[in-house]
Amino acid sequence: AVDAGALPLLVTAIGAHPADAGVQERACNALGNIACGEGAQGEVRSQAAVDAGALPLLVTAIGAHPADAGVQERACNALGNIACGEGAQGEVRSQAAVDAG
Repeated sequence: AVDAGALPLLVTAIGAHPADAGVQERACNALGNIACGEGAQGEVRSQAAVDAGALPLLVTAIGAHPADAGVQERACNALGNIACGEGAQGEVRSQAAVDAG
């Protein structure tokens, strides 16, 4: 999905449709799934999500849809998947998630 260019498209969709809970939920779910994984591949996908600008948009989605459990769950999952990791890269992503919101 990263190599196919999905991340910028998902980030664009989240940014273009902030009031549409359905778009937010599905895009957050896709971001979370892409960023999920262990080892070097998971680190690469998580960093690619950060580089695509996903973190502040995920935080915005959480704030824009406080009563929508689906958006809350998917956005929190995506944030967790992106922020997790080992070593310096994981710590940098975790701090970037904190700084995003």
